Amino acid sequence: MSDKRTLLISTRKGLITYKKNNTRKWSFDKVDFLGLPVSMAYVDKPNNIWWACLDHGHWGSKMHRSFDEGNSWEEVDAPRYPEGEEVKKDVPASLNYLWAMNGTTNGSTTSLFVGTEPGGLFKSVDNGNSFELVRGLWDHPSRKDQWFGGGRDHPGIHSILIDPKDSSHIFVAISCAGVFETTDGGKLWIPKNNGLKADFLPDPKSEIGQDPHLLVACESNFEVMWQQNHCGIFRTTDGGNNWQDITDKGGEANFGFAIAADPKNEKVAWVVPALSDGIRVAINNSLCVCRTEDGGRSWDTFRNGLPQGQSFDITYRHALDQDEETMAFGTTTGNLYLSNDHGENWNWLNHNLPMVHCVEFI
Repeated sequence: MSDKRTLLISTRKGLITYKKNNTRKWSFDKVDFLGLPVSMAYVDKPNNIWWACLDHGHWGSKMHRSFDEGNSWEEVDAPRYPEGEEVKKDVPASLNYLWAMNGTTNGSTTSLFVGTEPGGLFKSVDNGNSFELVRGLWDHPSRKDQWFGGGRDHPGIHSILIDPKDSSHIFVAISCAGVFETTDGGKLWIPKNNGLKADFLPDPKSEIGQDPHLLVACESNFEVMWQQNHCGIFRTTDGGNNWQDITDKGGEANFGFAIAADPKNEKVAWVVPALSDGIRVAINNSLCVCRTEDGGRSWDTFRNGLPQGQSFDITYRHALDQDEETMAFGTTTGNLYLSNDHGENWNWLNHNLPMVHCVEFI
């Protein structure tokens, strides 16, 4: 049986591709956009369109797409904020960063969503030829006064989840604002932050102002979602109505950015933890991966194959991915690791990459 797979690594200096061809060995294939920061890559699998989002230091955010699996690329116009829009009073809204992409196909229509900084969600229904700002979220009454940047100048949408059974049912996660849900395709948005905590706010239980670092869902049960949060790890089993703190209070599974959910087993998830929001290095200078198999009641920590006592790097929110038993994650100092047994043992693919922003299996 063929086992051909591709791994896309978005880095500070280009989009790097690894491939696996009918063996257990992955090998370097090529690099696109050499020298340019790639904030993320996304593959529209139903239409087999590859997307690359660039973060030019001088020219700003750019979008490219490929119809031939990365053999050639074409630039398309990135989303634009309408003239006169403001992030807050007297601060004009303009595209600063392309942070998330997700899409859905309904019949012959494909909807592509893009999350950006400063907090706008954009939608395309023509394969990215044009984008429109989703007004329902942008015009939410909480946005101007209660949303704010978490580590960046302005709020940013970094997570977009679309219900596989209902394309009008969408969740987004915003740093800093929280999780929002729409059930009508984007006209009305409701915050879904009950049970979360933000210990940096005057009211840690505030409905708005929460800081999810990444939001993921179990593909087989969309009611079950997980988030790696600024203040721990949280899980919901009722579609975001209530969140439970599943942080391992005495262990490593606490602060971090990356989280992955098993697509079939709603009780299994992985995180790559870090040491506190103020320090942001590997815990005890040692990389590890934590996994829960019981919905967060307990966590196991795996270190085999990862550097211990000499590591200062962490993993960004989109830099961990899973493909059945195979997992991969990249780090801020350019390390790329692979596991073939659900994260229990790790091997390095490369120690010399640029800073890794995003990892995605195809």
